[in-house]
Amino acid sequence: MASQFTGAALKRHRPQEKVNRRLNKKKCERSISNTPTGADLECLGGTEQEKIDDNHSEEEDSECSETDEENELRTNGQQSSVVSSSSTSAFSEHLGHTLLSEEVETLLKQAWSFKWKAPAIGMPNCTWKGTRPNFLHVAQSDATYGIKPKLFEHWHQLYEEAGGGEFGSSARRRFFSICTYRFLAINLVLFFFFFSTKYYFIFFLGNSYMDILHSNKKPFYNGYRGEDSSHVDAYLMHSLNHIFRSRDLVKKNERKISKLCHGETPDDRFRDRAFTSPKVLILLPQRSIAFRVVNRLIQLTPEAHRDTVEHHCRFNDEFGCEEESDDDDGKPSKPRDWEALFGEGNNDDTFVLGIKYTRKSIRLYNDFITSDMIIASPLGLVLVDGCIFTSTLEIHFFIMIQNWTHVQTVVTILNEKSSAHHNTDINRVRPMYRDGYARFYRQSIILSSYLTPDINSLFNHQCVNYKGKMKLECEYKGVRHEVLHSVTQIYEKFDADSVKQADYARLEYFTKKIFPRIKDSVQGGVMIFMSSNAELTMLRKFLSSQKASFCIVNESVSQKAKSRARQGFFAGSTKIMLYNERGHFYWRYTIRGIKNLIIYSLPERKEFYPQILNMLEESYDMEATVLFCPFDVFRLQRIVGHASAKSLLSSQQRTFISS
Repeated sequence: MASQFTGAALKRHRPQEKVNRRLNKKKCERSISNTPTGADLECLGGTEQEKIDDNHSEEEDSECSETDEENELRTNGQQSSVVSSSSTSAFSEHLGHTLLSEEVETLLKQAWSFKWKAPAIGMPNCTWKGTRPNFLHVAQSDATYGIKPKLFEHWHQLYEEAGGGEFGSSARRRFFSICTYRFLAINLVLFFFFFSTKYYFIFFLGNSYMDILHSNKKPFYNGYRGEDSSHVDAYLMHSLNHIFRSRDLVKKNERKISKLCHGETPDDRFRDRAFTSPKVLILLPQRSIAFRVVNRLIQLTPEAHRDTVEHHCRFNDEFGCEEESDDDDGKPSKPRDWEALFGEGNNDDTFVLGIKYTRKSIRLYNDFITSDMIIASPLGLVLVDGCIFTSTLEIHFFIMIQNWTHVQTVVTILNEKSSAHHNTDINRVRPMYRDGYARFYRQSIILSSYLTPDINSLFNHQCVNYKGKMKLECEYKGVRHEVLHSVTQIYEKFDADSVKQADYARLEYFTKKIFPRIKDSVQGGVMIFMSSNAELTMLRKFLSSQKASFCIVNESVSQKAKSRARQGFFAGSTKIMLYNERGHFYWRYTIRGIKNLIIYSLPERKEFYPQILNMLEESYDMEATVLFCPFDVFRLQRIVGHASAKSLLSSQQRTFISS
C-alpha cells in the first residue's frame, strides 16, 4: 500500500548518510504450494519447513543479537549516544511489578476515582481525565519519545521521505515540551505543521501502559484520513515497540541462561513470557481496514526486520480491494463516508490474521499460538476454535467495532485464566499468568468515534489495569440545525430503572402512548426508526400480535425483500416500516413516502439523525416523535447538545417540542 503521506522530496540531508532506501518494496513472495486454503475463516498454522526456519531464526537471534541500547542513533545530523531509559523502565516496570493482595482486592472492587482533568488541545470542548496523579506536566526529554531507537530512526526516515520538515528542531522540541502538560495537545489534521505534538500520543501510550478510552476519534471514512493515519501510526508504533522490547528481553535472558553452570535451574529473574506467544491483539471491523493497518505495519517495520514479507501476495488478494466494475459511471449515489468505507474495499467481517516477526522477515498467516500479533474481527476471533490463547495478551486495541456482543465475548475470554501451557517452559512464565492476574496487567486501548453505555461499561468494569485509566470527555453542540426542513420535533420522556430494563420500558411506553395514535392511520407512511436489532425484534413481535400492516428494512434482509418493502411502503399498501440503524449504516437508503416519523430510539451516530429527519416528505404538518430516557444520555448529548440534554433530563416535564 502506498504511503499515507505525500509531499515534496527531502528538504535536507543528514551528513555522512544518504537516504537510499525505497518505501513500499514490491517484493511479494510466491505462495507456498502446500499452503492450506479454501476456508472463509483463515485459521492457518505454519508448515513444517516454516517451523524449521523458525527454529533456525531463533538460534541466530540468540547468537548474534544486539540491542538498540548498544548502538548509537544519528539525530539532526549529529551522532549521539541514545539513552532510552525512560521507555525501557516503563516496559520493565509495568510487567515486572508484583501485585500485592491488597492491590488485587482494590482492583476487583472496580471503584475508579478520576482525580484530575486537563484540556485536550486540538479537540474543542474535550477534556482528558485520569485515575492516577496527573503526570502530563512532565516534559519529555527522551530523544526517541519512548520508542526503541531503531524503530524511531526508521519512522523518522519515513517522515523525511514523505516531505516532512525538521523532525527534531529545537523550536519543535520546545513546542513539544510546552504541550506535554496537556496530553494529546494535538491538531492532527495539521500534523505536518505541528509534527512534534503528534508524537506525544506515542510517548503517552508507550510510557504509561494505562487503559485509554478515546471516544472522539475522527474516522478516515468521514474525510479524516490524515488524523486517522496518525492514530494508526500511534498504536502500531506502540505495538512494535512492545513486541521488540519483549523479544530483546527473552534473547538477553537466553544468553544469560546459556552461561549458567550445568544443572543449575534458572531462577525468577528469567521469567519473561506468557503461556503463549501473542502479545498484541487489534480488533477491527472489516478486512478493508485491516488491509490499511497491516500494510502500514509493514512500512513502519525497519527494513532489517522485513527483508521478506511472507504470504504478502495472498494477503493482498484476500484483504485488498475488489476489481472495479466496468459499468461504474463514476457518479456516487451514497454519502461520502459510505463510499469510503464500503465502496472502496473488502467489507467481509470474518477474519483472523496471525503475524510473526522472525529475525529478518514478517510472516503473515502465522499460526496463532506462536504469533507476536493478532489482527482480527470480533466475529472472526469468536469463531476460532481454542481462542483461549488470547488470555495471555499484554496490549489490546478496540477500534471502530459495530457488533458489541462479539466484543463482550472476546473480552470475557481475555479475562479468563489461561490453563493451556502449549509446551511453554513453565520456569520462564511470568507469575501474573500463573496466578491468573494477567488481566490486571493488560493494557486496553479503545478508539471510538462516540461513547456508548456498552463501551463505558466495558471500560469501567472489564478493563482493570493496575496502572489506572485515562478517559476522554466531550461536550457536543448538537446536530438539530442540520435538519433541512421545518420539522416539528416532539421529545417524549419515559422512565426506566436500569439499562437492561430500559428496553422493556421503551416498548411499554410505545404500546400505551404511541401505537394507539398510529394504529388506525388511513394514510400510512409511518416509519419507526430504532437503534438496535433487539429493539427491532421486540417491535416486530408486538406489531405481529396486533396484526398491523408493516415491513422491515434492516441489514440482514435480502435485496429483493428490501426492494419489495420500500415499494410497498411508498405506494401505501404497507402502512408501517421498521428501519434500524445498522440497516442505514450499511445501505444508506433514502426512504420515500414517510409522512409520520417515530424515532423509537436515537441513533448512536449523530449524523444519522438529520439524515433520517430529512427523509420526511415536505408538507405543512411535518413532525417527528422522539422517545428517550435517562439512559440515552450519551446519544441525547450528541444530538441535541450537552446543555439541552441536561435540561431535558432534569426537567419535570415529560414532553418537549422543538422546531
